Amino acid sequence: MPDINSEQQAAIVSKKGFLDIDIDVNLDLFAEIEKLKKEKNAILLAHYYQEPDIQDVADYIGDSLGLSQKAASTDADLIVFAGVHFMAETAKILNPTKKVVLPDLNAGCSLSDSAPPELFKAFKDKYPDHLVITYINCSAGMKALSDIICTSSNAQKIVESLPADQPIIFAPDKNLGAYINKQTGRNMVLWNGACMVHEIFSLEKITKLKIRHPQAKVIAHPECEEPVLAIADYIGSTTGLLKYTQTSSVKEFIVVTETGILHQMQKASPDKTFIPAPPNNNCACNDCPYMKLNTLEKLYLCLKYETPEITMPEQLRLAAKKPIDRMLEISAKYGL
Repeated sequence: MPDINSEQQAAIVSKKGFLDIDIDVNLDLFAEIEKLKKEKNAILLAHYYQEPDIQDVADYIGDSLGLSQKAASTDADLIVFAGVHFMAETAKILNPTKKVVLPDLNAGCSLSDSAPPELFKAFKDKYPDHLVITYINCSAGMKALSDIICTSSNAQKIVESLPADQPIIFAPDKNLGAYINKQTGRNMVLWNGACMVHEIFSLEKITKLKIRHPQAKVIAHPECEEPVLAIADYIGSTTGLLKYTQTSSVKEFIVVTETGILHQMQKASPDKTFIPAPPNNNCACNDCPYMKLNTLEKLYLCLKYETPEITMPEQLRLAAKKPIDRMLEISAKYGL
């Protein structure tokens, strides 16, 4: 593998968003990654939606809440985040003195993109008496405009922790917000954002799957649209879905979320069958194209050369940290 200086690294990353360097095909990437982690006192955090190889080499696998908690408590010098951009940003917000790297800077998020901070600020200004609860799947700029951050794991508890007469804006996911409104009896004002992965599931195809698999339980993430949630047997966060499949006596599940979670479900319950819910296109399952931009090869190069690095202005970091801290405090209080 060629030696490249920092200027060359920056040039490659700025052009493509990741390091594009040839790797020896005979290199054992799993062994090399483990070696580099020890040498650099690095921790590899991976989201459930990453490809199986990345999940298998990660030090910690989780959903947005678990990853935030792990990032906040780590004593590693280098945080390698196998996820999407807003997740790595969150790790940097919580760890200003640590280096945080992301295998591919192009690993964005359709939900985050649906809430540009400048547009949301104008929206927020129309509701001066409202508290802003923002789903963690958003940019640092959106977090800085928020009062409390939430995840799908703790959103309902956070809303319920507030006085019943407190007016709330919930952003950016309208489907999660509508679900929380229904569960809590609130009437939160919703920003019109959504996740492309969870909005594209086909109600018709899932219904046909239910007919073919009458014993299967339909389990769905609350970012899905209401008609899909209406036919679900269980609705929960990514971690909630995983735990449900482990504790349920049922042997078959139709899983209505990003397909990456099926790897952990199958590992935890090898005797059970997990069927990915189909989208309303010709694909057999529903993958997040952003999550899947990270590969084992990019991860290895990112760890070896410690780039691309996540940085942000300190003023923005501090403003974005306040609502995250409030989320972590409320989560700790309720044992979430």
